[in-house]
Amino acid sequence: MIPEVLRENADYRRTFLGNLGSSLGTAVSTIAFPLLVLALGGSAVQAGSIATVSLGTRLAFRLPAGLLVDRWNRRTVALATDLVRCVARGSVPLAASLGAVRFWQLIPVAAVEGLATALFGPAVSVLTRDVVSGPRLAEALGLDQAVMATTSLLGPALGGALFVVGHSLPFTVDAASYVVSAVLLWRVTVRPARAETKQVSGGMTAGMRWLREHRELLHILLYASVINLVSAAIEVMVVLDLRTHGEPGGRIGLVLSCAGIGAVLGSFAAPRAVARLSVPTILLGIGGGWTVVLLTFALDYSPWQTAALLTVLMVLSPAAGVVVGHALFSRCPRELVGRVSAATSILLSGLAALGPILAGALFQELGGRGAWLLFGGVTAAVTLVSWTPIRAANTLEAAPEPEPSVIEEDLYEVVAHAGPDPIVADPLPIAWLGSPGR
Repeated sequence: MIPEVLRENADYRRTFLGNLGSSLGTAVSTIAFPLLVLALGGSAVQAGSIATVSLGTRLAFRLPAGLLVDRWNRRTVALATDLVRCVARGSVPLAASLGAVRFWQLIPVAAVEGLATALFGPAVSVLTRDVVSGPRLAEALGLDQAVMATTSLLGPALGGALFVVGHSLPFTVDAASYVVSAVLLWRVTVRPARAETKQVSGGMTAGMRWLREHRELLHILLYASVINLVSAAIEVMVVLDLRTHGEPGGRIGLVLSCAGIGAVLGSFAAPRAVARLSVPTILLGIGGGWTVVLLTFALDYSPWQTAALLTVLMVLSPAAGVVVGHALFSRCPRELVGRVSAATSILLSGLAALGPILAGALFQELGGRGAWLLFGGVTAAVTLVSWTPIRAANTLEAAPEPEPSVIEEDLYEVVAHAGPDPIVADPLPIAWLGSPGR
């Protein structure tokens, strides 16, 4: 059954389909980058550095991007950044057709894509608010999250299969997806509301100061930031490890897609998990589960075992996002929601930006088994260190509920300012949900 907001609102339908197409295109080419670097004879460090450049660029521009989108025409920003990303991604197959693809070309492509995506994420999220109002907004935001779950499920498998057909084909598909998205956004008839230009008190760092005053939340976010470092490394590690064992790109893509299956299953199970499990059980369960899975990767290799464990790895992640998101929404002053969300995203993504290149370096120096053992040790250590402060986080469950109308407004503010993340446009950017997304 087609949701009513898609049937009744043509502008949202265009925005939704454009976001779905370009998100899927991005997921398709993301797995192709390390595969292409390895095919060019590049090292494991070089394979991981592409994702690190993209993530680092997004992270560095996250706060100013939110402020700029507040001041500029959101539709124009989203359309322009789609075109910029089309040119950047399209340069890869163009160079391939000339026989001139080199590793050094891929670095600026990743940097330009990261910068444009930092602007596109909040722009298209605010544009959703401009074209959908009233009771349909929550439905639209839910569909936007479904887009990210779908692309994390389908993108790696499709990207791996396309890479087998032709090394530049995933990038061609991605570039085409941006053109489709730009055309759909150009056809949006509702013009965005004029952005507010008045200064907001407290400046860009007000969110960081607020988090510093709420130590139990800060402890959880610091714990998550280390988990996110490992999360961002996993995708590159799986590609390198499976490639070393002679697995083709198509099979590698299928294995990575299993993380998306786990996230989808976890999103269905999240309400029941939150109702039945305590906050420490959910949060520490992630660290404990990751430790077991990563150590298993080190001890025994099998592509289908890897696929099954990646599925299990992601099941608790949506529930973690719900409990921490509830704590932030219920405690944060309304006027700080956007900046607190941006500060949260920076904490969760800062270390994660180093994950891919660190994975490549460790794989190159220690081999697959040594790198998996080290990452498993990191998750075990951070879980043990965080045990006592997170056990005290049961108090998060007692946070007062805001009025429904305020929740809806705050949800909009967070999505509008947070920008893209590992599964991205998520109201609370919990990066441990999987590989970096828009």
